[in-house]
Amino acid sequence: MTLSRSPRNAVALAAVCLTSLMFGLEISSVPTVLPTLESVLHADFKALQWIMNAYTLACTTVLMGTGALADRFGRKRIYVASCVMFGITSLVCGLAQSASVLIVSRFFQGMGGGAMLICQVAVLSHQFQAGRERSNAFGMWGIIFGIGLGFGPIIGGLIVAVANWQWVFLIHALISIVALGLIFAGVQESRDPHAQHLDVAGMLTLSASCFGLVYFITQGPDLGLGSPAALSIVAATALSFIAFLVVEKRSPRPMFDFSVFRIRPFSGALCGSMGMNCSYWPFMIYLPIYFQGALGYTNVKSGLSLLAYTLPTLVVPPLAERLALRFDARRVIPLGMFTIGLGFMLMRYGAGMAHASWLTMLPGSLLCGAGLGLTNTPVTNTATGSVSPNRAGMASGIDMSARLISLAINIALMGYLLVEGVLSYLTRALPGFSDTASLRSLAEQVAAGNLASLANLARDSATLTTADPHGALLHAALVHGFGVVMLYAMIAAWALALLSVVAFGAGPTRAHCATSTLDKDACRPSM
Repeated sequence: MTLSRSPRNAVALAAVCLTSLMFGLEISSVPTVLPTLESVLHADFKALQWIMNAYTLACTTVLMGTGALADRFGRKRIYVASCVMFGITSLVCGLAQSASVLIVSRFFQGMGGGAMLICQVAVLSHQFQAGRERSNAFGMWGIIFGIGLGFGPIIGGLIVAVANWQWVFLIHALISIVALGLIFAGVQESRDPHAQHLDVAGMLTLSASCFGLVYFITQGPDLGLGSPAALSIVAATALSFIAFLVVEKRSPRPMFDFSVFRIRPFSGALCGSMGMNCSYWPFMIYLPIYFQGALGYTNVKSGLSLLAYTLPTLVVPPLAERLALRFDARRVIPLGMFTIGLGFMLMRYGAGMAHASWLTMLPGSLLCGAGLGLTNTPVTNTATGSVSPNRAGMASGIDMSARLISLAINIALMGYLLVEGVLSYLTRALPGFSDTASLRSLAEQVAAGNLASLANLARDSATLTTADPHGALLHAALVHGFGVVMLYAMIAAWALALLSVVAFGAGPTRAHCATSTLDKDACRPSM
């Protein structure tokens, strides 16, 4: 199928697809190497969380502002700058010799990645304006992005097996050079003469509130959840969020137009966006730790095991589109999230078996991936299709921000629950272990999944050596901790499925109205 009649547009599409592949790989390949980073860089569990969350939070920071910058200063110019930034920071990530350097460079890499993502959409929208050509271009972009996400775990595992962990990052520095050549050759420069002003106040207050909440969840237990320092963080976070609401309400050109939340299909779809990122996506960060720590798998076998979790997300979306057209997105989106929750229930059961393996996890993993495939495409189509065309960009920005913010929060929250689950098991199993601080430190090391490295600690602790001479207790504690996380993911998916049903209400979505014979008056959103 011909995607474009213009050779230059074909080159531009190749550039967009290559940069989307990089963005997808950088999200899904890094979790596979986190246990390796814990050992090589001597990163503790909190550092592993920040290695992932620095990227996510940075994407959120630049997401809404990049569009305005690209419209004003030139989409190609900002695209080139973001690609250069992504390439340079990927090089720095690969050369990092400490966890702190990696975390900082991951933050700047996330800024480049988030800006690159927005520019991809802007370039496709400008250079592919004919209906069929535009649809094919966006379809190809989505497929390549999905391949990056779906095959990232096995690609990351293979890179570590044949080279070392650094190449998970360094490979993007090389790909960026190729992408830059394609951008210069194919992407046309374009601007919007009516570009909006950059909402700096909105960006800063939203970013501060997100960072504050994630920091409190991640560092709160060490500070003491009721300590003055922790309470000060909570207060600053709340004030930042209130300031964001006030700024956006008073701004003549707000980054977030809150009136769209009165449109039922949009609100229902947004529940789906948050549901996926409160369950499926953040758990993918920790699943490699389970495979390598609890099951003893290598990087490659862990990546192969993760394919059951990710590949259904590539196969199911065409079915989801047909179901949405026939039965309406207000039914398909909650069904997808219910399926994700059911998958977590089965995974929890499989992980708790006496001889757990990837096979006992397989049914739940497949269901989780299928549930995401059922949810993702209808959510995107409904969020943008339920508003007028001139507000579609803003609606898409809110949808993407909701995804990244909920992902960042739940990466931190799942990590907190994992440590607390391990700690509660160890507290019950080791009543003679009186040093609370040491026990929490042990729980964090167990949660990081590198159980073999705990042998020295076990030899140094008479209590632990007597209670757990072969490490079975630590293994059981890790499995219990993951059971707590899976229970949370199941509840979160089902709760947001129910909230989505309530938000959608009884009326059909606008996207369904466009292809149905329903009375158009019944398709008007509730305001």
